[in-house]
Amino acid sequence: MPNCTEEFDSKPINFGRLGRRVIEGRFDGGSMTSDGGVMLLGETDRKLSLIEAAARCIADPRSQLLIKHGVRDMLRQRVYGLALGWEDLSDHSTLRQDVAIQTAIGVDREVASAPTLCRLEKWADQQTAWRLHAVLVEQFIASFKTAPEELVLDFDATDNPLHGQQEGRFFHGYYDCYCYLPLYVFCGQQLLCAYLRPSRIDGAKHAAAILKLLVTKLRQKWPQVRIVFRGESGFCRRRILNYCERAGVNYIVGLARNPVLERITEFLELAMKDSFIQTGLKQREVGEFAYAAKSWSTARRVITRLEYGAQGNNPRYVVTNLQGDPTALYDDLYCQRGEAENRIKEAQVGLFATRTSCQHFQSNQLRVLLAALGYVLIERLRALALQGTVLAKAQVDTLRIKLFKVAAVVTRNTRRIRLYLASNWPSADIFAHAMSELRSP
Repeated sequence: MPNCTEEFDSKPINFGRLGRRVIEGRFDGGSMTSDGGVMLLGETDRKLSLIEAAARCIADPRSQLLIKHGVRDMLRQRVYGLALGWEDLSDHSTLRQDVAIQTAIGVDREVASAPTLCRLEKWADQQTAWRLHAVLVEQFIASFKTAPEELVLDFDATDNPLHGQQEGRFFHGYYDCYCYLPLYVFCGQQLLCAYLRPSRIDGAKHAAAILKLLVTKLRQKWPQVRIVFRGESGFCRRRILNYCERAGVNYIVGLARNPVLERITEFLELAMKDSFIQTGLKQREVGEFAYAAKSWSTARRVITRLEYGAQGNNPRYVVTNLQGDPTALYDDLYCQRGEAENRIKEAQVGLFATRTSCQHFQSNQLRVLLAALGYVLIERLRALALQGTVLAKAQVDTLRIKLFKVAAVVTRNTRRIRLYLASNWPSADIFAHAMSELRSP
């Protein structure tokens, strides 16, 4: 394979002409970077001690007398790279020489090569995944200055498509592809769990155990906190509902349609159909009733949202043990569950959690968790440094374009490392504000 960099060094790139002048370029600018915003990631990480804690979760089998790149530095390199948009290990063959990335990581030499980072992924096992999940939960707890009154935990499963012969690979009929089936747990904007699973399982498998672990951990810190479990109909399982009722956890969970539920709402739906035919206006009703499935030991409160319009009948059912107005519970609480899907998209697409191309399952679990750590960095950057700015709610793709991707010339000598950032950069004020906020006590 030809060395493209050397070829470009010897021959200019022709960009045409401007008037009488020839326009050309060369890849010989020296110590420059296109990722000056990595300094914000490094400062956020140090404020949280996030990667420091994550590094303690991975057992390093190498002789400590012979290593050049420690686990902490390799994790920083990998997670910062994901946040900057460099999802492939091969990208680091060149990035390892980027002085800005080296500085953000905290070293003054070349960082790890792609093969070294690949070996890091092979050290992962099941205990590594559990320890890293504990770091996510501890980071979540540390983000609160005072005890919260209520925490709403959103559980959701999604597909992680596969295109090779990865361990644990199965075909999923609903998603119509070979995939994994990761389970995500969010509380608002914050990520608590990114648990990778094979797809040949029920979508709610392990959810009850993870919910129990989370509730136990959160109540150890905040005994009086009110916890609400929220999920789609795939998480309406007897074991989960029973646990919530025993543990004093509130729940609001979708309930799949069935003939019994449809018979209960049949007459109201017919009345709504008549009203739509007469008025031409979409009809909507929210009500409630008691219902007991065959597998339930008791009747539970079911909220029903019925709609009839040009597309016909569109019923939704939700089971809950919460008190209050059914319309408010459905519209203001249950429907907000969709926000978790946006956060999953940010983790999977924006931070490349779907790049699960390793042969071994636990290595792919580590990749998902590396993306999760990148998500935590981005979310904490927004919360700690970007409040009050136009980027306070920006997703990772927007932050990458407007805040991280900035050209800089980097100089380094015995006394100082200086980044000469682009002079006419529209986000300069926001960048300076964010760094000031992160460096404040």
